[in-house]
Amino acid sequence: MKFTDYDISSEIKTNLTNLGFVRPTDIQYKAIPSIMNEEDVLAIAQTGTGKTAAFAIPVIDRIHKYKKNKRVAGIQCVIMVPTRELAQQIGQVFNKLCKHTKAKALSIYGGVEQDSQIERLVKGIDILIATPGRMFDLISQDYISVEHVRTLILDEADRMLDLGFIRDIKSIKFKLKRRHQTLFFSATINDEIKKLAYSQVRSNAIRIQISPDNPVSKNVFHYVMFVEMDDKRFFLERFILENPESKILVFVRTKVRAERVAKAMARVNIDTLTIHGDKEQTDRIDAMKDFKEGISNILIATDVSARGIDIPNVNYVINYDLPDISENYVHRVGRTGRAFNKGIAITFCSKEENEKLEEIQGFLNKKIEVIKITKNDYYFTLNPAEADYSLDSLIDEKEVFTKKKKEKAKVKSKSKTKAKAKSKAKKKPKKKKK
Repeated sequence: MKFTDYDISSEIKTNLTNLGFVRPTDIQYKAIPSIMNEEDVLAIAQTGTGKTAAFAIPVIDRIHKYKKNKRVAGIQCVIMVPTRELAQQIGQVFNKLCKHTKAKALSIYGGVEQDSQIERLVKGIDILIATPGRMFDLISQDYISVEHVRTLILDEADRMLDLGFIRDIKSIKFKLKRRHQTLFFSATINDEIKKLAYSQVRSNAIRIQISPDNPVSKNVFHYVMFVEMDDKRFFLERFILENPESKILVFVRTKVRAERVAKAMARVNIDTLTIHGDKEQTDRIDAMKDFKEGISNILIATDVSARGIDIPNVNYVINYDLPDISENYVHRVGRTGRAFNKGIAITFCSKEENEKLEEIQGFLNKKIEVIKITKNDYYFTLNPAEADYSLDSLIDEKEVFTKKKKEKAKVKSKSKTKAKAKSKAKKKPKKKKK
């Protein structure tokens, strides 16, 4: 099925074509019809599978058609998100899909002056994308009214509920005067959060789950290297120098670590960008913009950027530090291998982090492929002037080995299936002639 086959406005179809969207992804194919039918939806799908478009397309289409036939005033849809970066990004997606339609979208978030946001609100919008703090602040100042809202969406729903935003969610639902549709979208969710989510939707809500046993897209290849904590900077330096044209996103555990790793790279003349909670919002926006546009190919980030951020063409995600929460691994590595692209995630694991690695593998329901480093390889990484190998060669070797392993498993599986079929054929009794 193609987007041109959907009963959506021609203006949206044109926008989708211009953006290069031809066929819906699994989550879009399953979610769009239910959302168009105004059903409540709880959708769980891997990172990078197009969840934003899954709810944006039907919401924009509904508002556009409604405004063509009736005079509509006020905000029709509210989308609540946990981070400023995510609010900004979803706003960009909506603005692209709203082109030539009657729907208008605006993202608001804290950390920046509110005047420009208020100016846009006063002019009138249909779709509000917001972080809870700034939204409730502007509601209290009477710049935002939610009395006409017909759709409430929580993106990264597990994070929203886990962060304790449940009171905010209940508060906003209490303010919604008319019957409304509720949509929850996330890449990961546990049983406790699931119960909270179900408590906020209608009893007949549609549950959609894509690849429940594999929370990470199959387009992402995972590898782990066992590296001492103090030696990680040498391995990162080497990897960056061997991949000068690649876009690399490096995740660290804390704000202090982000700056420390950036300084270590600067000492060996490697320019990097950093993004974390201590940065001014304008600096965070600038860093993300420069990374997206390729002004700098290396971004060092904390988990503030792990969720939902769609950065084009990230070749590698490096887990310089393992995350404290297993679920964050899924969101980190989901920054690469998005949509139909391939991506590679490499984790530097120290002895102190072995327990965290076990937890992550348990969450993934599988082992992460190990790239073995010999004593010589390790020595040459710490003494690059004497090196006669590259980390890339080790990764390439591992990829070839993994592919061969999978091919052998397929051949084995096929031969077993054929053997079973022959065995069944032999056991079948011959029909007696009449």
